[in-house]
Amino acid sequence: MNSFEISKKAARLIVLQRIEIANPLLKYLRKILGRYIFTNIITKFFLSTQKVGKKYFKIMSDEFLTIKDQIKNENNKFFLSIGGGVGGLEAVINSNLNNKNFYFIERNFISKKIKYGWGGSLNSEAYNDVFEQKNFLLNNEMKSSQINIFDYDNNKLPKLKFDIIISLLSLDYHYDFNIYEEYLREVSTQKTKIIFDTIRADYFNDIFKNVHILNTQVDTVHKSKRILCSDFKDKL
Repeated sequence: MNSFEISKKAARLIVLQRIEIANPLLKYLRKILGRYIFTNIITKFFLSTQKVGKKYFKIMSDEFLTIKDQIKNENNKFFLSIGGGVGGLEAVINSNLNNKNFYFIERNFISKKIKYGWGGSLNSEAYNDVFEQKNFLLNNEMKSSQINIFDYDNNKLPKLKFDIIISLLSLDYHYDFNIYEEYLREVSTQKTKIIFDTIRADYFNDIFKNVHILNTQVDTVHKSKRILCSDFKDKL
């Protein structure tokens, strides 16, 4: 596989989720016309599904390489993805690692105004479609039996113990980590690996016994860090 198979609707969602995939002209149009017109008009009519599929696959493959060594143990069977979009990273994980079960926590709407940036006390925005997400995963070599999608607003969240929890550019990016802290404590063991991006890596030394910086995003304005955390500390 060197590209994802995607629909026009999936291409639109992917560009909203990963704005770096848009070509310079589309980024310029977003800047001068505003996010609302970009979201509701430009992305509907001016995207090449083939180009988006290739670019998205390349970005997700690169993301996979940053975490591959941490997740490749064959004993890691249950993966939780929080805010993973249509699931490109999980599709790449599935094509490289065998016999995994994937659980997804997603929002099922597109915000009128989309912000890209760190922090915020509310988990109030989204740009995804859980039905399109499942179709994307099925069209890119994942079996139906592997896919478990939970709508954050309408479903009870899964309560099993996970081996790997991944939330790149979602957890602690669009909203504060603490929104999910109690839930993550419930679904983690001492060995569960939780991987996400943050600009405040030192903050998590007070929450976890183990905090390891996987890499630093030197090309971003905020110089964010991708961290791997495990083993929650007891609350004082």
